[in-house]
Amino acid sequence: MALTGVAALVVPAVPAGAAAGTGAPPPPAPGEVVPGQRTATPALVQGIRERAPGTGSAAAAARAHLDGKRERYRIEHARRDLVPVGTTASGGRETVRLQQRHRGVPVLGGQYVVRMERKAGERIVTGTSGRYFTGLSTTTTAEVDEELAVERAVDGVLDDLAGRQLSKPPREGGEETPLRGTDHGLVVLPTGAGVLTRHVTVRGTVPATGEPVLQEVYVDAHAGYPVLAYSGIKTFGAPDRAADRSAADAARQRVRAAGDEKGSGVRLDGTTVALDVFRDEEGGSYLLRDRTRIPDEYGARALATWDARGRNVGEVSGQWPEGIEQFASPAPEFGAEATEAGAVDAHWAAGQVYDYFRDKHGRDSLDGRGMGIDSLVGVTEFGEPYVNAFWDGRKMVYGSGDEEYRPLSAALDVVGHEMTHGVVEHSANLVYAGQSGALNEAVADYFGNAVEADVLGTPVTGPDSGLVGERLCRTKGPRECALRDLGDGRTTAKSFLGLDFANDNGGVHLNSTIFGGALWDAREELGADLTDRIVYKALTEYLTPLDGFTEGRAAVLAAAGDLGVAGSGLKVLRGAFTAHGIVPGWELALGADSETLFDRINTTGTGLGAGGGWWTASRSNEDGSEPYSVWAGRADGKGQPKLISPNDGRYHVNPATDGKTVVWQAYGSAGVEILARSLTGGIVRTLWSGRSGGSVTGVDGDVVTFGFANVGGRSAVAYLSLKDPADVTTLGGGTYRRAYAPSVSDGRIAYREWRRVALGARAVYAWRILVVDVVTGESTVIQEYPDTTGLGPTAINGTHVFWLLDEDPADGATALRRAALDGSEAADLLPEYGPDARYAYDLTVSEDSATILSRLPDAPLSNEAGPKLHQFAAAGTPGAPGTYRGRVSCNRGAQTHPAAVGSSQVVWLDSTTGTTDVVTRTRPTGRCD
Repeated sequence: MALTGVAALVVPAVPAGAAAGTGAPPPPAPGEVVPGQRTATPALVQGIRERAPGTGSAAAAARAHLDGKRERYRIEHARRDLVPVGTTASGGRETVRLQQRHRGVPVLGGQYVVRMERKAGERIVTGTSGRYFTGLSTTTTAEVDEELAVERAVDGVLDDLAGRQLSKPPREGGEETPLRGTDHGLVVLPTGAGVLTRHVTVRGTVPATGEPVLQEVYVDAHAGYPVLAYSGIKTFGAPDRAADRSAADAARQRVRAAGDEKGSGVRLDGTTVALDVFRDEEGGSYLLRDRTRIPDEYGARALATWDARGRNVGEVSGQWPEGIEQFASPAPEFGAEATEAGAVDAHWAAGQVYDYFRDKHGRDSLDGRGMGIDSLVGVTEFGEPYVNAFWDGRKMVYGSGDEEYRPLSAALDVVGHEMTHGVVEHSANLVYAGQSGALNEAVADYFGNAVEADVLGTPVTGPDSGLVGERLCRTKGPRECALRDLGDGRTTAKSFLGLDFANDNGGVHLNSTIFGGALWDAREELGADLTDRIVYKALTEYLTPLDGFTEGRAAVLAAAGDLGVAGSGLKVLRGAFTAHGIVPGWELALGADSETLFDRINTTGTGLGAGGGWWTASRSNEDGSEPYSVWAGRADGKGQPKLISPNDGRYHVNPATDGKTVVWQAYGSAGVEILARSLTGGIVRTLWSGRSGGSVTGVDGDVVTFGFANVGGRSAVAYLSLKDPADVTTLGGGTYRRAYAPSVSDGRIAYREWRRVALGARAVYAWRILVVDVVTGESTVIQEYPDTTGLGPTAINGTHVFWLLDEDPADGATALRRAALDGSEAADLLPEYGPDARYAYDLTVSEDSATILSRLPDAPLSNEAGPKLHQFAAAGTPGAPGTYRGRVSCNRGAQTHPAAVGSSQVVWLDSTTGTTDVVTRTRPTGRCD
């Protein structure tokens, strides 16, 4: 069940449920009220000056104000349902953030902000904003325990990882899953009446590659199905804090008291800079440890730079790696070793960013309360270069760089970017997915560039001032080197990409410069100082976790008004957003070249099926709050879709059809079942039940096949007869023999198998593509490969079997291979090498066509580099004209889960419009501009 999701908003807003009136006279009319989206509580109230009741804390006064204005806010029990999460005070102003709870359970993204002035012992409320969801009525009694929630979350992440890349064998010694989950308790997702979930953090490494995994997963607490997931690693291109802090503090305690001194070092660009360092009398060395910026009488909190050279990125993401030490030198002048590792740059730059937020905005470290700041430098990926940097909720991590890119700490704007993620997390806490995630990235880019421009004296109007990461390269020029450009002029109408969460977390990087560019344009017009204060005020006093581009625009304009910006200044700000297409309702202008068969399905983690002129897909209700049901319809768009599955509280997912029967998986708290029903109606039949199911289901005539996992995540393939479902044949599922990705046609099952073939000093494993005849049980080995090969899904029709493979992991591309059903005449419809090479990871075939889902290997972030469908003639001659038919669709968003209807027609899930729709084309569009 790939956790793909929709990327417009992480969770849609809920319908309004008006609070009961108080009978009091109407309050004075505020200067401006912006209605909330499908909630009775306003998103923004400005232009008021109302005395806050009471003389207690700021939080108590804020809640008393909301309670006293129920007709305006429609918050029935502010004191009960809004819990203080933080108050910031500056220059007589107080901003209180309140977290919504529903019957005592926190609501994801439910946060309301009250802004006040304090004079002569009185508090005056000047405005409010945020999201309070008034339509919640869900129960808060869970039927799924922590153990099952963690198990389903881990299974879902594993399946998601398998859906985005070709399968490779586990790393040596890693036959079992290297992922673990931590349950954080109940959370209500604010969709419709609300969805009660268990929040699970899944962390570890990708089984095949060792890349870091840190996923925030929300599992339906009644049925045990993961309904939302997104990455918690905020990369440049939240962990268990208590455990991390204890490990980091223990490492710090190894430093004995001595003295704070001045040192120096040489940055990677050759400039010598002063460094605040610490002399350890017991060890006789100097450490990159600055205690001057963060006063702490015990010396536990500091700005410290740690030596993580050679540590695998999977060891350091979301956890504190044991045994690392702060970067040390025998003299206060740090030498070439610290320079080449990026330690000098990281330490110096962290101080510059800290000073910027302190001096310009009065902020006491990243959390506003003096937290310690840790930077880890020199991280690699299993000894290979790691060209990236990230904030993981606790610390900054900088990759080692490679032959072209210096260590990632070499660019001040990169350091500023990562540290700003910490500021965002401890203020607006913008959810790192979809539009709110793109806002998160945009703000990080903005302040990263702002710090660099201020420190280096770069004119804001300079042609390269909007470049991000342009100083990282050893040989490339700034524009060739830069990873993003805030001056790229991107707009919502021409550039916004609707992506699912499996791709760039819903476009957090791909869409960020649309909003970030508007902010940077404003900085050029209004000046650095004023614009920086506006953006910081919007971030810390207005934005809330689920805000998107439109809410971001409103927050910036409101913050500007608070700072006295009016007339031409507000016109400049509005013009900057409008020029980038950020206006109310902009999503409605997004277009597509496909025909919509089923719109706004509001699901995550489920594929779709097609065959015999029909399609079938899962769908929730309009607001996404109901468990999913399976629907089916005609692929020519005629008639109305029909409900196939029961609406019984389980999640009915991953359906398949041959035009006569629909089969699917049903997830409930008691397990997973494979169900079937005729398209003409009749009873729903239970064919199989187990602890979990995979994402692949298939049916052809009397034969049903599906993937599932045994305890421990050992993958298996099963097939059975509709006439006699008790007769189940299972393939794989063992520790040293596993089966994946079945497909079915004309009484034959194709699948891939990983198995141990020899023992010795080092066990030997191998891959095979097999086809089994259901009637005879006879298996045919189509091709065999060493375990260094990566294999993708299989597909089969009446004459050939097709599969994806990667024989050279270094090239970042895959081949689409085809062979006759006896294994002969193997040929590549899409070679792994050459100018048209792509990384394909999903596949569907009809008798006439083979369609792949692919992305460009090692390409810059762009629309074309995202998940797109390409089609080939199934029986074509490799390389001959007409064999490659081109792009199926030129739609700008993510195209996923393709299913062949027949001939060249394909249906797929498309996210171009910001929602996920079932769409189709009867033939490829060919070329796209």
